[in-house]
Amino acid sequence: MRIFIDSANLAEIRRAVSYGIIDGVTTNPSLIAKEGHDHHDQIRAICGILDGDISAEVVSTDVDGMIAEGRELAKIHDSVVVKIPLIRDGIKAVGALASEGIRTNVTLCFSPLQAILAAKAGAYLISPFIGRLDDISLDGIQLIREIVTIYDNYGYATQVLAASARSPLHVKEAALAGAHVSTLPYKVFDKMFSHPLTDIGLEKFLADYRRTLVAHA
Repeated sequence: MRIFIDSANLAEIRRAVSYGIIDGVTTNPSLIAKEGHDHHDQIRAICGILDGDISAEVVSTDVDGMIAEGRELAKIHDSVVVKIPLIRDGIKAVGALASEGIRTNVTLCFSPLQAILAAKAGAYLISPFIGRLDDISLDGIQLIREIVTIYDNYGYATQVLAASARSPLHVKEAALAGAHVSTLPYKVFDKMFSHPLTDIGLEKFLADYRRTLVAHA
């Protein structure tokens, strides 16, 4: 499973990338707005940090606007994957951009039927929002399972990106469900390193080593 960082903060992205295991970045207009920089400039800066897929979202809601924006975003860098909302005009835009060789990440997916439409249109990635479903007492991970099964049934090339992860448990369950990618905030990524038995075990090893130094002093 590939791991993406869901962020537009350059320092945060650099910190995550320093571990050598981050495969990409997802952004959205809200994340970029928090940084206070021009949308395109921030995407360009992120592309300079790592060699991997960088999702950049359109803000138009009509097909012509989304296609035009998608083309401009794709010109920023070869790594850019254009995020398109899963609406009627969005599906039209996905097909048009795919025909030009521009990769798309279809976002705000909340049902398997929507995922079928995105795959048939030629989406590179589909982003089911698992956390937002869990927030309203629905099963986000079950959605991942259903989409993965449908895509496997018919050989769709679209990859399933588990989005809106709220915890390391979401990441684990998405991996077990067969998601190709999981995107997560830095704080969730950082928690994946932690386990109390790791801390206890390391402290015991170090304490025992210190005792051998004293014994042979």
